[in-house]
Order: sequence, then structure tokens, then C-alpha cells
Amino acid sequence: MQNLNEWQVDQDYVAIVGDLLQREEVQKLENYPQHHFSNRLEHSISVSYQSYLIAKKVGADEVATARAGLLHDLFYYDWRTTKFDEGTHAYVHPRIALKNARKITHISPKEADIIVKHMFGATIAPPKYVESWIVSLVDDYAAVNEYLLPQMYVSYFKWQMKVATRFTNFRLKIQ
Repeated sequence: MQNLNEWQVDQDYVAIVGDLLQREEVQKLENYPQHHFSNRLEHSISVSYQSYLIAKKVGADEVATARAGLLHDLFYYDWRTTKFDEGTHAYVHPRIALKNARKITHISPKEADIIVKHMFGATIAPPKYVESWIVSLVDDYAAVNEYLLPQMYVSYFKWQMKVATRFTNFRLKIQ
């Protein structure tokens, strides 16, 4: 997304996910860090909105894509520190997200597949629907962007500060 708040002015998108965004269970995601520089709510909205735009463009089910995209990480723990006997975070958290999603809204079989299969690549079972593939790929892309791009900006600004400091020191020496 060029603008992180672009989704807010897309009336069609907001009409699809607005009821979910009003839920306390979804808003609580803001309290959990996701990929170092974002929280889980920001990440989920980003994945949902970008997936929705792609689904709409290719003629896929944009409603299921947007709603399941928003709910794909509906879990309430820090995945860096919480461990499970049942398997890795990549395997367990989609199932927890699906269970939590079913507590707050009806989930269609397609939406269930989107949520459970969004970690394809880190898990074995391939997505069944094109919408599941969209969310899985957008989630991967978002994770990389949320982690690497801020790192690149931080590195760039640190470099810029070094250059500015050296230039200032150089100017002070020649005066």
C-alpha cells in the first residue's frame, strides 16, 4: 500500500470488513507486535486490503478474501516466545485464528481454507482456492515489507546522519 490508511477511504472494502473491524477481538490485535515494526492489526488490515484489491482485479471472491485476510492472524500471543507441543507456530496459529474467527462470525469453507492455508510454504497442505493463494502470497509479501523496508529506511537514515555529521565536522575544520 502506498498509503497505510488508503483502505479507510475505500467504501466498498470498509462495507465488507467494517463489522469485523468494530469487534473488540479484532481491535485487540493492535496490542501484539507482528514483524518488528508493525502490530498484528496493521499487518492483518494490510494483508486483507491488498488481497481484496487483487481478488477484485482478477475476478475472485473479494468478500471472502477481504474477510478471511483480516482474520488470518486472529491469535493473542507473542509468536516469538510462545511454544506449542502440537507443532510450530506456522502450523498452530492458523488453526487458532480459525477457531477465534468462528467465535465472532460465520466462516465459509472458502474462508476457512484461506485462514488455515495462509502459511503454505511453511506448512504442507496447499491452498484449495485462488483466494487462499492470494492471501498466502500477499501475507508473505507483507511480512517481508514490514520487516525489511523499515530496516532499509533505518539504515539509510543512519547513513545520512553519518554523512551529515562528517560534512559538518569537515566544514568546522576548514573554518
